Formats: sequence, structure tokens, C-alpha cells
Amino acid sequence: MNEQQGIKPYVIGLDLGGTNSVFGIVDARGDIKATTAIKTGGFSKVEDYVDACIKALEPIIEQVGGIEKIKAMGIGAPNGNYYKGTIEFAPNLPWAHDGIVPLAQMFSDRLQGIPVALTNDANAAAIGEMVYGVARGMKNFIVITLGTGVGSGIVVNGQLLYGHDGFAGELGHVTMVRGAEGRACGCGRTGCLEAYCSATGVARTARELLSKTERPSILREMNPEEITSLDVSIAAGKGDELAKEIYEFTGRMLGEACADFAAFSSPEAFIFFGGMVKAGDLIMNPIKKAYDEHVLPIFRGKAQFLVSGLDGASAAVLGASAIGWEIQ
Repeated sequence: MNEQQGIKPYVIGLDLGGTNSVFGIVDARGDIKATTAIKTGGFSKVEDYVDACIKALEPIIEQVGGIEKIKAMGIGAPNGNYYKGTIEFAPNLPWAHDGIVPLAQMFSDRLQGIPVALTNDANAAAIGEMVYGVARGMKNFIVITLGTGVGSGIVVNGQLLYGHDGFAGELGHVTMVRGAEGRACGCGRTGCLEAYCSATGVARTARELLSKTERPSILREMNPEEITSLDVSIAAGKGDELAKEIYEFTGRMLGEACADFAAFSSPEAFIFFGGMVKAGDLIMNPIKKAYDEHVLPIFRGKAQFLVSGLDGASAAVLGASAIGWEIQ
């Protein structure tokens, strides 16, 4: 059967992050044929967000021949429930913060009924790495996404770990600092890994250090409330000692967390994905050092620490698209 006889050669993949929503139209070989993106924030109602997404999608759908060429859509989203196609109580999404949003069905309704599947954004990144990236051939690994939040996708014996309710693998919300000293997290708890090791967490660490010390730093030239993790990375790259200390603190906490994660799945690799990994050795070296210091001896020296083999949002977009191909 050729295309004219009914084969639908493409799926849509959506990497729905706390900051940006990136779309790709992908063929069966994993080639991204067209892309577009919108800002995720700025919408108080999910209906307005979906409207903006459809408006952005329409031109690239036409670019590949129209909706009749699209087999399905896959979405990677924070707090995405694979079993139900919903986003549930997502701390970094204003329109999904306080309830359950049937996002897969909403997109299907607006895209002429094509099937739509949804999973956690970090799970989508893990699938993308397994199929197209540095995890090819691996059966046991953990992807840790460092973005607006901290996410994770856990693969055990070649299968993505969903748990009985679809929410297994929320490693960004393990408690790292207990008691009154723990930072407030967007999830409503305190002391979560995400509150320290996300991009927003790095910026918070910068503001705390700047307020507690008078040490010189390039970062003092900026409005503290406007400092981002990128600013910290740039300053550290220029040799700024306080900025390097921020990444040392962040990497050390991530390494300690990974040492705990190893105890339940014994991964052959931890794969880090997101803009923060562009800091390179500034963050990776303290991760490895802290891991070796804290991991159980039976796991020491066995896990690789890798940076995503896919650029930008490609891992999550491709992973989301792979979910679309699986829909029957």
C-alpha cells in the first residue's frame, strides 16, 4: 500500500516543558520533518493553551500534506499519566496546577480525532535516548532532565517504569533536605531535589549565596531576581569562584541523589538531559565525585555518567513521537 492508498507516514511529537512547548512532525525513521514551538507559560486556562498550540501546529501540518498524513500524536508532559492521557497537579503549569487536565483527549478533539497518547516528559526523553541516543542497546538506565524542574525516566530490563498508576519515577521530588531548612518546592512539599537542582533551583542558590556573603562575583552586577542558571554558567565559565561554588553545590546534591537511586535499579548509566548540562565538567565532575563518595560499595564504578546524545528538545520530541507510533 502506498501513501495515496491510506498510509499515514507521520506522527506529531510534543515536548511540553514548563517554559517551552516544542512540536515536531516525525517520520517512521525518526527524522523530524517540521518543527514549531510556543511558550508554555502565560495561559491561565488550558483551553487557551490548546488554542495556541493548534494555531502553531496548523502550518507545519499543512507543510507535510495535511492532517490526513498524521497517524497519531504523542505528548511528553510534566505529571503526565500514560494510562489516562491526563496531566495531574503539575506544579510548573498554571493551568494544570490544581487539578486533572484531559490533555490527550483535548488535542484529539481539535485534530480531527487522531489518537493521542501522553506520558511524563522525562519518560519521553528516556524513550528518545533508548531509540535514538546514547542509551541505544541499554536495558537499565535513568534519564534525569534538568530544566524548569527535575524529572526522571527510569528504564528497567528494557521497559519504561510507569508503576501501577502511571506516575512512577518522580525522582525530582525525593526529599534531600528535611526539616525547616528545606526549600519550598512547587509541588507543595519542602526540601525536594527539584528545589535545588533545577535551573530555577540554581538561580535560587545564587541569590542565597549573594545575600549571605560579600565575596566578589560577576553575578553582583545583575539584579538578583533576574539571575538565571545560564548567567551562573557563563560566570562560572569565566572563572567566577562564587558561580563555580554554586555548580559544585548543585552537582554534589545530584551525585548524592544518584547514589540513592542506584540502590533500587542498579542502572548501567545515568543520562543527563537539559540546558544545564551545557555547563559540562562544572556540574558533571561534582556529580561523579559525590556519587562515588556516597554510593554503596557494590555499585561503585559500575554506572556511566553521560550527557544526552540528542540536541535540544530532540530527545523528548522523538520520545513523544515514539509513543504515537505505538498507538494501535
